[in-house]
Amino acid sequence: MLKAPIKVIFFDIDETLYVKDKAILPDTVPTVIRSLKRKGIIPAIATGRARCAFPEKIDQLIKQEGIELFVTINGQYNSYQNQVIAKHPIDTTDIERIVHFLSQHQIEYAFVGNEGIAVSNITPHLKQALDPITTRYFIDKNYYQTHEIYQLLLFYAAEQDQFIADSGILKDQFKTVRWHDYSVDCLVATGSKASGIDAVVEHLGLTIDNVMAFGDGLNDIEMISHVGTGVAMGNAHPELKKVADYTTEDIEHDGLLKGLLALGVLNSSDL
Repeated sequence: MLKAPIKVIFFDIDETLYVKDKAILPDTVPTVIRSLKRKGIIPAIATGRARCAFPEKIDQLIKQEGIELFVTINGQYNSYQNQVIAKHPIDTTDIERIVHFLSQHQIEYAFVGNEGIAVSNITPHLKQALDPITTRYFIDKNYYQTHEIYQLLLFYAAEQDQFIADSGILKDQFKTVRWHDYSVDCLVATGSKASGIDAVVEHLGLTIDNVMAFGDGLNDIEMISHVGTGVAMGNAHPELKKVADYTTEDIEHDGLLKGLLALGVLNSSDL
């Protein structure tokens, strides 16, 4: 099934490495990371989260196991060994145009930078969406004027999806990806975890067939279908499983470890 030797493996965070609702990191995850590194395979993280919004247990894992490769904010900020490989801040004039429209229609929003997340206001729906991800946000409608912004979060229900699409405010420059009943990611149309991984592949002098990825959500579809070997978690969205090369067990039944063993990337003697 493997198209080439695997050199890098990207892991989504939420519901792939980490059980968000329970704040659990499965016991086998550190073992997986350590075993991959011993085999010369680079373990990496590919997430919609900004680095400033990583869960504490993921921060601990990164520090303890020496994870150094990150594709964050859906491929908009990518780094290796503390060096930026590629970043794609949103133009200030586009931010102002979108924010003006959102304000007119009483839609709350957040600015996502690498170092912080600033929100337009704090409402019950915003808290319901954002608090399980991070509570480290603050109100600052002018944050974009002093910080590079890589993504917006827009807080509206799915019933308003068509209204936003029909408004033309996103033009062909931006796209939205729903990740919560009350929120979508808003990023440049060409942005994705897949495009971030492409930048990494070029930087490391590899091919996409040298890359494996594990994910669970709709925002992983491009990544899983793009890499050499794409693996869906057992708890993944049905649409992701359709494009995956392989579906493993769910996160709470050691899906990462079992998937890597089943695909021959790791052997029991490696653990």
